[in-house]
Amino acid sequence: MDTKFIREIKIRKEEIPKDSYLREIPAICSVNTVRFEKPVTFFVGENGSGKSTLLEGIAVAYGFNPEGGTRNFNFSTKDTHSELSQAVSVLKGIKRPRDEFFLRAESFYNVATQIDEYEREQGQYLKYYGGKSLHCQSHGESFLSLVQNRFLGEGLYLLDEPEAALSPQRQLTLLYLIHELVKKGSQFIIATHSPILLGLPDAEIYSLDNGVISGIPYEDADCYRIMKLFINDKDLFLRQLLQGE
Repeated sequence: MDTKFIREIKIRKEEIPKDSYLREIPAICSVNTVRFEKPVTFFVGENGSGKSTLLEGIAVAYGFNPEGGTRNFNFSTKDTHSELSQAVSVLKGIKRPRDEFFLRAESFYNVATQIDEYEREQGQYLKYYGGKSLHCQSHGESFLSLVQNRFLGEGLYLLDEPEAALSPQRQLTLLYLIHELVKKGSQFIIATHSPILLGLPDAEIYSLDNGVISGIPYEDADCYRIMKLFINDKDLFLRQLLQGE
């Protein structure tokens, strides 16, 4: 049985406003359908390639708050999300997720603030986040605390650059947690630059570079190739970069 909560998305490009900057993102304008065949799907690409924009469009079209959180989060610090969600149709799976969360590195501070506000209003709210305000932890600790305490399994989790606050060691911890949550029936869609996270076994990797959205093997991801070149011969890499040799 197909247990994925999002099976595919369709982008109706004719519904993107003609003056929208989205029309200047080749990868988004080049595709009609993106299918999700694996429990974990990664979006990779250079800055400006559209990976975070695409993830955000899927999240908002699905019903998440644009700044992140669960679908029950209803707040807005600053309305900056794109119009892409209005042109995205989400084909959902047969089974509904038990748990859901949209994590955005750039607005996680706002989500943490809102969690504190819900605690003041309702009480007993922080128990779902480790029992301590996320603002009372380091940025990286709060990220992991969220995943360890709030992600329950059998869930749909959309993560935008979750490695932003994490050391390489903590990225390995996150990789392990994702692996364990997948074993509990979860689905992840993740935009990332991390060659560590991309190493998760049996994940689908979609590259948004070169103006298209295409599946690639791990070894073809630019973030992996650059890191490998740097580690294998740092001195040569730096000479070529800094001295143009």
